Amino acid sequence: MSTLNIGMVQQANSGDREANIAKSAAGIRRCKEEGAELVVLQELHTGLYFCQTEETQVFDQAEPIPGPSTEYFGALARELDLVLVLSLFESRAPGLCHNTAVVIERDGSIAGRYRKMHIPDDPAYYEKFYFTPGDMGFRPIDTSVGRLGVLVCWDQWYPEAARLMALAGAEVLIYPTAIGYESTDPEEEQERQRDAWIISQRGHAVYNGLPVVAVNRTGFEPDPSGVTGGIRFWGSSFVAGPQGEYLYRSPRDEEDVKVVAVDRKRTADVRRIWPFFRDRRIDAYGDLLRRYID
Repeated sequence: MSTLNIGMVQQANSGDREANIAKSAAGIRRCKEEGAELVVLQELHTGLYFCQTEETQVFDQAEPIPGPSTEYFGALARELDLVLVLSLFESRAPGLCHNTAVVIERDGSIAGRYRKMHIPDDPAYYEKFYFTPGDMGFRPIDTSVGRLGVLVCWDQWYPEAARLMALAGAEVLIYPTAIGYESTDPEEEQERQRDAWIISQRGHAVYNGLPVVAVNRTGFEPDPSGVTGGIRFWGSSFVAGPQGEYLYRSPRDEEDVKVVAVDRKRTADVRRIWPFFRDRRIDAYGDLLRRYID
């Protein structure tokens, strides 16, 4: 079928892991009731966004893959007969962890994983302390509902990542996300940042001729150190079509569960009228491999 029904679960998290997982599961079940074939969860959906501080004991939260979360959500995927996109704090070896998206197939098996490639290091987003950059490249994951180009949060700002996924045959770009307002920024700066986040991803949809699914967390999470005023995650999850058109937009400050129908045939239709891949000058892009052109 041309139509793919994609569910999104935008939620506010607490420090109670079991409560967070239960909330995600409830959202997944609701999506299934509304006809979802694929459900996407937000970045690091089992807990708080712990990267506001640098604390070695936080590494105790990391888990292996396969592990407890993939086992739990695998059983749920098998029960409900749908594909899930998870976002987990992966423990690969002592002192070696990744921010990893995992795709669970309908039968509960792991279809594939993607380790976040671009790792930020900004005030309240100290991810380099916790996450080793991904080493699996930009390869889509084949599933029973199609070939999924899964990326994670900070990857959203890099057109190269989206383009490489598209060139490898991704049918949809998916971004589990945890991004929000720094509490001391003025309102106009907050709005500029949220708009830039949306514009960038809608741009990925346009120049690749692909649907984009961005699922962000919502709610306020305090800074445990008290150095900043904490992060108010701006929600605003959305689905855009292959011309960047909105198919759905979530509210900023509320939890939201929604199933959106995406017409996959439109990808081919749009690429025929806007043949950007045909007109790319691949013979002239060598300098993209340089850090900067002096």
